Amino acid sequence: MSLAEELLADLEDEEDEFGVEEHEKINEDSMDITIPDKPIIKYDRVTDIAKLADSENFQTQISKMDEMLRLKEIPKLMTPLEIDPQYQLVVKLSELASEIDTEINIIYKFVKDKYNKRFPELETLIMVPLEFIACVKLLGNDIKTRGQNKDLLSEVLAPSNCIVVSVTASTSEGQELTDEELKVIREACDMAEMLQDTRNRMQKYVEMRMNLIAPNITAILGSTATAMIVSQAGGLVQLSKMPACNVFLLGQQKKNLIGLSTVSALRHTGFIYYHPIVQNLPPDHRRKIAKILSAKIVLAARVDAQHTARNGEIGIRFKEEIEKKIEKLLEPPPVKNIKALPKPIDKASKKRGGRRVRKMKEALGMTELRKNANRMGFADIQEDINQEYMGHSAGMNATGSSSTGRVRAAVVDNKTRVKMSQKLQKQLDIPRFSGGLSSIRTKGTAGTASSISFTPIQGLEIVNPTAKEEERKDDNSGYFSSISNFQFVKPSLPK
Repeated sequence: MSLAEELLADLEDEEDEFGVEEHEKINEDSMDITIPDKPIIKYDRVTDIAKLADSENFQTQISKMDEMLRLKEIPKLMTPLEIDPQYQLVVKLSELASEIDTEINIIYKFVKDKYNKRFPELETLIMVPLEFIACVKLLGNDIKTRGQNKDLLSEVLAPSNCIVVSVTASTSEGQELTDEELKVIREACDMAEMLQDTRNRMQKYVEMRMNLIAPNITAILGSTATAMIVSQAGGLVQLSKMPACNVFLLGQQKKNLIGLSTVSALRHTGFIYYHPIVQNLPPDHRRKIAKILSAKIVLAARVDAQHTARNGEIGIRFKEEIEKKIEKLLEPPPVKNIKALPKPIDKASKKRGGRRVRKMKEALGMTELRKNANRMGFADIQEDINQEYMGHSAGMNATGSSSTGRVRAAVVDNKTRVKMSQKLQKQLDIPRFSGGLSSIRTKGTAGTASSISFTPIQGLEIVNPTAKEEERKDDNSGYFSSISNFQFVKPSLPK
């Protein structure tokens, strides 16, 4: 894209700022602009298009700035601030800085058009205007030799760009420039470097005076950012009259003067958004803190416009408030409290208490025998059982080896042992006391029983009560006796 096309494109506004109808109208109006008959690329010298350095206003302001920089002591400011010569010079230099940026971009387009004949690939490799101009001045006509010297290229380019330029220069098929063409290009490069050096001195002067002009804003942002914002706003008084939403947009670039893509650029972002205070935050919180910072800058500007708090104490207080808000914003969310269960309602118990109930609970409780069965001795060998009988064990009740089957007598607890009710005890005592039986008898024979019997033949006969039992024993003393041995043993079979 030539410089003429670039200047024509600058007259068009971006689509996101206007509607479709307005955009079409602007395009139609822009087509009506009369383009000079002589193409810009045919301009012989850079002074034909870049005239800022030779202007009277530029020379006057730069000479005043140099006089101020040569002073050993900074003079005090006059009140009101608007009539102070230093403040007026700062405002004019701020306006001049914007003009210098535009002038450097014009020179960049001029050098690119002229040097395209020798190294056409260079404009696609280096996009930064000042780096491009410095590289062109360094290479000149000898791109094959100087382009291969990486140490020489590293003085003006980044290491990553040095490799790309070195490789591309070795394969470039551009035509050599004449001495006159090379002289014109070097003159343009020298002018761009002079303008950039002047702008750096202007920035230094404005930063030195910002501590006196706007001490509270400087306490928040620093002298460099304060100088940029005050100069962009057109002065301290104009900055104090701006709303915070407009201060947030100061420094945003609506147009791309060097032809770069604006797809990846953030919209509605200016000096404040790219300040280190904002850029050191996570991306999700940058815009919010930038808006808070804009509001504090407006308040500090109003304080400075009234010439109060000359020591910057209000600006320091504002900065502390911003830091506290940032700290509050970045702290992790509080741990969610576990909600406790509601307090149970203490209702009156419907169960009857007292001595009788306690005794009943003790009687229905687990016995000592069951407790011992649930216990197991340490390092005791237990009986091997199948899975079907798993859990059926005597526990601590078993005595000796587990195969004997004997159960250890457990200690009887009177509270849990089985008791007999008084009613049942009385029923069992009735046959014992009736008939004059002695309590030492163990057989359940009635009291009316006697050894005398009456028979129809002999009449009164004395009977032996144990005679029948002895006869029964004699009958069973043979084969069915429980104490008799084997009567006949069959011999073993031969092997």
